[in-house]
Amino acid sequence: MASELDDILNQAALWHDAGRGVALATVVRTWGSSPRPIGSHLVVNSEGDFAGSVSGGCIEGEVITEALATIAEGRSRLLEFGVSDERAWEVGLSCGGRVQIYIEKIT
Repeated sequence: MASELDDILNQAALWHDAGRGVALATVVRTWGSSPRPIGSHLVVNSEGDFAGSVSGGCIEGEVITEALATIAEGRSRLLEFGVSDERAWEVGLSCGGRVQIYIEKIT
């Protein structure tokens, strides 16, 4: 039985082998409340298709945008997102938190 990680990496390989640009986003650090744990992946191709998840909501949309820029420029990125305890309820979290996501182009 294939794991979720295997599925995401297999999808990345299929897109890469088909000649599409591909970027891999990985949760590398979390503090406080975080929707996805360290090691979670999101893979994006040059056409904007994606698989997996690193967070959800507006963070995921920003990661996809940055992944497309990573594919175009070939430059890796380290992104950080956070929400204060005071604003956590507004975005559906029980407490605040931060997450760092590393995006790299697959070559």
